Amino acid sequence: MSELTLFLIRLGYLAVLWIFVLSAISVIRSDMFGARLPSPREAAPDPKGKKPKAPRRRGTPSKVEVVQGSNAGITVSLSDAPILIGRGNDAAIRLDDDYVSTRHARIAASGEQWYVEDLGSTNGTYLGSQRLTQPAEIGIGSQVRIGKTVVELKK
Repeated sequence: MSELTLFLIRLGYLAVLWIFVLSAISVIRSDMFGARLPSPREAAPDPKGKKPKAPRRRGTPSKVEVVQGSNAGITVSLSDAPILIGRGNDAAIRLDDDYVSTRHARIAASGEQWYVEDLGSTNGTYLGSQRLTQPAEIGIGSQVRIGKTVVELKK
């Protein structure tokens, strides 16, 4: 083989190696810090800087509670929606579970209905026994499994 061919093979190998290293760093970064995703509904604050509150109807959920797992008993009010669930410091429901991503799932409202959305987690988010691939409608008593943890909307 000529010297030019060997040089081009070495250069190609080096390029493939760097692509692999950079993709591995990207995966690690997204797992540590999460992907930046816009919330499904960002209400514009009024001139005083407060979020407008929707009137609560009878039968609408008011909180999210961890019902199974190592963090059982944690409760978060839905008035702080959207609710981020994960291992990260910015999560409203912070779970100590090895199967939970940094930014794993989000519970948000659209109109008067509540939705749960998987945020590209590694192990998935389940509504009942079905894995979520897109935002799914949830109501009072709906059990959402995230890793070994189960959260539920409560009245």
